[in-house]
Amino acid sequence: MHPEFESILSGLAEGSVAPYLGAGALAGVIDTASGKAMPADSDSLILAMNDGRPMAPKLMYEFPRAAMNVELKRGRSTLQRFLNTTYRDTAWSASALHTWLAGQELPYIVDANRDALLQKCYAQTPHTLIVGLARIAGTEYRFKLFHHDGSDYRAIDQEEVDVTLPVLFKPLGTPFPEPHYIASDADFVDYITELMGGFAIPGFLKRRRQGLRYLLLGMRLNRDTERMVLSDVMFGAARPSGWALIPNANDKEKRFLDKLGMEWVNADVADFLAAAEAWKADRLAGAEVEGC
Repeated sequence: MHPEFESILSGLAEGSVAPYLGAGALAGVIDTASGKAMPADSDSLILAMNDGRPMAPKLMYEFPRAAMNVELKRGRSTLQRFLNTTYRDTAWSASALHTWLAGQELPYIVDANRDALLQKCYAQTPHTLIVGLARIAGTEYRFKLFHHDGSDYRAIDQEEVDVTLPVLFKPLGTPFPEPHYIASDADFVDYITELMGGFAIPGFLKRRRQGLRYLLLGMRLNRDTERMVLSDVMFGAARPSGWALIPNANDKEKRFLDKLGMEWVNADVADFLAAAEAWKADRLAGAEVEGC
């Protein structure tokens, strides 16, 4: 076990560490009908959106750029339909990581993917859902709030939030209970601008997140878009600010982590889950000894 895992798991148990999930958190998730892997990272999303064919090199650089091209040429409805088909209308297998996280009764999780698997793990657990929005009229805010009563969602205002409940924050959107997505370049420009201005985070979460540390699970940090969202979501974090589990991180990622005050751990999600099981076994063994 990596020596850092003891501090990470203790912090998660105390509620002082918040998981931040990236594309790698969906490793091993497959379409139960076809057996195909869920498209999660930039390349797989672009290929899925373009019927399995690569796009021009400049568009393959990053999914938001490719999504903007599709939106401009074929309309926003085409992009929305692709995301709904992918994340709402396809039956996906369960994720071991999401199942484990849901069993820990954590107060706050950030899920920077657009799927609904984590929400499904919380389907019987009352919680608050925060969904990122972009390019909308009639409000200065770039989020929507939902209360889940253990059975179903209903939209709520900030004044109605039960601050004792766990919070699931989906900054890039989700298909449920309503399909909202941050996907194209134009979405990200609007969303990140409002993140920086403070209008994409509800007030209660701004208070709750102060002094937290974060655990990046499945997050690669090679693209500016993901880095900017992460930096703003983490605003007010403790220093040092946590840990990033990135197998074989490159120099660009390491420099960015240094800037965030975050420790790099050369491990992946599977390593983390194995460590969590070992940690649980050690604690149970210790409890048995004390009982004797």
